[in-house]
Amino acid sequence: MAVSLAACGSAKESKGDDSSSASSAKKGDDIKVGLLLPENKTARYEKFDKPLITKKIQELTNNKAEIQYNNARQDANLQAQQVDTMITNKVDVLILDAVDAKAIQNSVQKAKDAGIKVVAYDRLAEGPISAYTSFDNEEVGKTQGEALLKALGGKATKSSKIVMVNGSVTDPNAAQFKKGAHSVLDGKVTVAKEYDTKEWSPDNANSEMEAAISSVGKGKIAGVYSANDGMAGGIITALKAAGISVPVTGQDAELAGVQRIVSGEQYMSVYKPYAPEAEAAAEMAVALAKGESLDSVAKDKVSSGSAKDVPSVLVPVTALTKDNINDTVIKDGVYTVADICTGKYKSACDKIGLK
Repeated sequence: MAVSLAACGSAKESKGDDSSSASSAKKGDDIKVGLLLPENKTARYEKFDKPLITKKIQELTNNKAEIQYNNARQDANLQAQQVDTMITNKVDVLILDAVDAKAIQNSVQKAKDAGIKVVAYDRLAEGPISAYTSFDNEEVGKTQGEALLKALGGKATKSSKIVMVNGSVTDPNAAQFKKGAHSVLDGKVTVAKEYDTKEWSPDNANSEMEAAISSVGKGKIAGVYSANDGMAGGIITALKAAGISVPVTGQDAELAGVQRIVSGEQYMSVYKPYAPEAEAAAEMAVALAKGESLDSVAKDKVSSGSAKDVPSVLVPVTALTKDNINDTVIKDGVYTVADICTGKYKSACDKIGLK
């Protein structure tokens, strides 16, 4: 499946980098892998992505790989410095989840010039990347939009007003989520207010929702599109303070989001199974470090503004509602019933059969 992704920038277009280099000579299991994740406000990166990637790399290398890890804490300049450190430390391959997909382009080029292949993880970093894994991000937005329409039911009319709270403009995924959601929502409801939320911040989302309530009117908002669970938490706080109860979407199946779904405060989240994404990144990174082909792992091709036909793995997603918690996050071992059904959520859990 070929997915074309629009991006700005004047860099020359290039094929996904499969050229031979010092780092792509045949190696054994004693490889050195750099792992750079973007932030720690969203629970997934430290709780799921890091341990899953680490575990798979060690499995693939008989526990001989050295993994060097850093988190950029939502600071693009810090992440650029972290890439420089990885280059200095002469890692064989770098798994990179960019804070700012465009700003990181020079760092990706530096890595390539040093003979280090880069696997773009979760966000499509600009520059000469060698591989990419993420979810089908437009499909994520469509899934959210379709769920919101389903929640609205008969209220999903062209005169119904919704608020859209999108992610950060520095994250190319946010633009795709937004595009996918608009493709479903436009013409079915009216987007009364829309925001691109700096740094995916729940606090910023809270302020935006407060502004939307003041602008649109307390009794005139039918529902809210929130691009992720963290922001949904801030949005729901603002809605509750104003005495408003309407369907709110989310993404990432964070524990707090799942608990809000159980209690009825949040309508849905997008469950993105992190294990397949993390394992694909690990498999591609190990193969690149050893100078092996990606053909058996990467079945898709993705293009950005600075790289064409990058070998990629795109993982499907699921709309998570109170009806399928058992069949998703619990079945996959992401959470236990005990994790979800704490204190004030126990009676709500009992009502929907989570025991």
